[in-house]
Amino acid sequence: MANLLWLQGGACSGNTMSFLNAEEPSAVDLVTDFGINILWHPSLGVELGDNMKALMESCVSGETDLDIFVFEGSVVNAPNGTGEWNRFAGKPMKEWVRLLSDKAQFVVALGDCATYGGIPAMAPNPSESEGMQFLKRERGGFLGPDFVAKSGLPVINIPGCPAHPDWVTQILVAVASGRAGDLTLDEFQRPKTFFSSFTQTGCTRNMHFAYKVSATEFGQRKGCLFYDLGCRGPMTHSPCNRILWNRQSSKTRAGMPCLGCTEPEFPFFDLEPGTLFKTQTVMGVPKDLPTGVDKKGYIKLTGAAKAASPEWAEEDMFVV
Repeated sequence: MANLLWLQGGACSGNTMSFLNAEEPSAVDLVTDFGINILWHPSLGVELGDNMKALMESCVSGETDLDIFVFEGSVVNAPNGTGEWNRFAGKPMKEWVRLLSDKAQFVVALGDCATYGGIPAMAPNPSESEGMQFLKRERGGFLGPDFVAKSGLPVINIPGCPAHPDWVTQILVAVASGRAGDLTLDEFQRPKTFFSSFTQTGCTRNMHFAYKVSATEFGQRKGCLFYDLGCRGPMTHSPCNRILWNRQSSKTRAGMPCLGCTEPEFPFFDLEPGTLFKTQTVMGVPKDLPTGVDKKGYIKLTGAAKAASPEWAEEDMFVV
């Protein structure tokens, strides 16, 4: 039996809603089949007020074992580092985060806000928000760069806005079943099992990407969304086109560009206003090229690809 405690800081509850829609395994399966005891969760916990405070104090004192601490949302430090803008159970939430993280065997940061600071940490960041162990690409965050949980692992980051429910439940199963040692984390502490490939992998529009045939409007049945609509699939690590949402689709399959929501820069507040869904170019070449592609090679490749584009690449395709 693995005890799990889940708290929420500066968040919209999107990751909780995603988690509650999990299917393989479901939230119920975690309890009935995989031995996870949910001590408390914002939507599932029954304790309130003093009872909730007593439960957390029991974890902090060591009376109740805390195997997995999940935190959703940014750590709010405002005003002036006090954290008073986000209070919970009698003290700033950030104090609970510190105390519980120090007692947990594993700490999981769920969603962009908890991993990198997300939308709350956008400049000028009035809430003084940051992620558990990162602020955008800068390692450190609230817990500091050297933090490790009792297991010896740093914070396990599961980014996304929201994170896919299967990413969440499958990682929790790995931790609860004693297979956390099999988790290999990347430079941003994301499990490589989900975040080693690019979102473009499995995209049904790859043939259009190869021939530089572009979609120019949302929902179009043909064309790559990268060239004109700013799709970040070639630069984003996620399995969104391999592990489909609702077992059916993904943004690109529905004609919507990838927003890059599993990367530290999301929501790309450094872009010029009104350019989120527009490919930024320099002399006709996208400012952000697909990962691993150099500018000269890109110009040669795309020129040849467009010239060789077959007629069928211009035809509508069926999008799931």
